[in-house]
Amino acid sequence: MIRRIYIKNYALIQELELEFPKGFIVITGETGSGKSILLGALQLALGARADHSILFNKEDKCVLEVE
Repeated sequence: MIRRIYIKNYALIQELELEFPKGFIVITGETGSGKSILLGALQLALGARADHSILFNKEDKCVLEVE
């Protein structure tokens, strides 16, 4: 189960930390609110490949932590 996600310098996210309670979680929002960006960050944290185009401000790296 995912308890926490920390994202820094990824896509449109400068810095974000989300903590999830136990149980079933649903992520909803309007178009353009960042749902797919959040899922993309989760994919990277789980081993997907990335390139420099996903960096928020073209720094050297992004940070993705999942607990």
